[in-house]
Amino acid sequence: MIAPPPIPTTALEPAFLAAFRSGTLTRDQAAEVSRRDPLEIQFLLLQLSAAVAVLAMAAGPHTPSSAWPPGSKPAPKARPKKPGAKPGHEGHSRPKPERIDRVVVHELPPCPCCNGTLADGKSPRKRVIEDIPANLKVEAVEHVIPRGYCKSCDKQYEPKVPDALPNATLGHRAVVLTAWLHFGLGTTTSQVIEVLDGHLQVPISAGGLIDIWHRLAGVLRPWYDEIRDLCRNAPVLHLDETGWRTAGRDDWLWCATAEGATYYWIHESRGRDALGDFFAEEFQGVLVTDFWRVYDSVAKYQQKCWPHLLRDLKEVDAKAADEEWMGFSKKLKRIYADGIRLKLARDDLGQAVFDSRVAALHQRLLDLGLTEWTHPDARRLAKRLVTYWESLLRFVEHRAVPADNNRAEREIRPAVLMRKASYGSGSDRGADTRSVLMSIYRTLKQHGGDVLNATEQALRAYIADGKLPPLPTDLTAGA
Repeated sequence: MIAPPPIPTTALEPAFLAAFRSGTLTRDQAAEVSRRDPLEIQFLLLQLSAAVAVLAMAAGPHTPSSAWPPGSKPAPKARPKKPGAKPGHEGHSRPKPERIDRVVVHELPPCPCCNGTLADGKSPRKRVIEDIPANLKVEAVEHVIPRGYCKSCDKQYEPKVPDALPNATLGHRAVVLTAWLHFGLGTTTSQVIEVLDGHLQVPISAGGLIDIWHRLAGVLRPWYDEIRDLCRNAPVLHLDETGWRTAGRDDWLWCATAEGATYYWIHESRGRDALGDFFAEEFQGVLVTDFWRVYDSVAKYQQKCWPHLLRDLKEVDAKAADEEWMGFSKKLKRIYADGIRLKLARDDLGQAVFDSRVAALHQRLLDLGLTEWTHPDARRLAKRLVTYWESLLRFVEHRAVPADNNRAEREIRPAVLMRKASYGSGSDRGADTRSVLMSIYRTLKQHGGDVLNATEQALRAYIADGKLPPLPTDLTAGA
């Protein structure tokens, strides 16, 4: 068998590689490469493939650690300033406990230097130490439930047990605590079981724990619906989405958050079907989102996220030194800065002056988008400005509207961390339970106070009269 001829080892010129990486490759450069020997072109394509792989690995705070080649990840930037409060700032420490369970009085030992007796000195000082006792035990309570027969109704009755859900072997506190550890803090199911079985000596299987969480979600579903209604009727609503695995398929986890409410739902679609399940009608407030076009179908008034737009500018700035592009980028950044300054100066200006300056900002933005740009990235972003020129400056017009969608990104981040730990949901029912309980715990956390106690008291009320009380809106009142 005749061996194939060796592939030439001609390397790509540095100028060609630089143009390829920066996106400024010319037709003449491409034509020059295409005229080479076919075997040589094979070798050059392999070089290009390697170059593309390096570009894919390069840069960016959003590049996952697993995508960096070994040893190539840059060292973290030095802190710009020393962490912590500035000198002279009032310190923060743990508050003293309201209750002292026991008092230990210590006796003076002999003098450590001469072994003599120590005379009485200043008044004794006090030090309070809080600790968890080693003999911490779960309380097992046996309930003796009498049964009575009514001759008139021909029925048997017995008193309700307020300490647990029907037929449950774990009390409210244990159920709420485990659900909060998993859906509120992101602790995995196996870790929750380890805490119960190891530290508290309450053996339970993963199936038993998951089943009680499903039941808890069913009882608390009215709260979930209340949170959805709070978001639907909010004057300002933030929306974001991220990928989620459900039963082995690629789904999407959506997050809607407003002042005092955060609502999650998991859906197969990243499009209008998912938003249709959330919005019963067109949203009447201001919707703050990124530039995903599907949001345009559910709200008339929007605020698009400026950091997303500025991030696009930064990425192009890093690779393009074109004079036209730099002019476009500079003008757009200046409009954003002027919008922030105008919003801050609103109270110092008359309404007429403020309105005229807002109109001038809108006109500058629209003019920038309608300009005939030859740079491809400038043309691309100019189209975005023409499409969203009204939705980019609502943060100036409305006091409560921010210029960014950071709120939704902050609220969706706990779900992202849970996704890394749990790899998503194993079933549709599990995804639904996660949506319900995660929404409830994130919302209650926004209201402060004792989340576990509020949930436990609600379960007791549900057992007593079969109806869940309204979602608590001020947990600090009973704290």
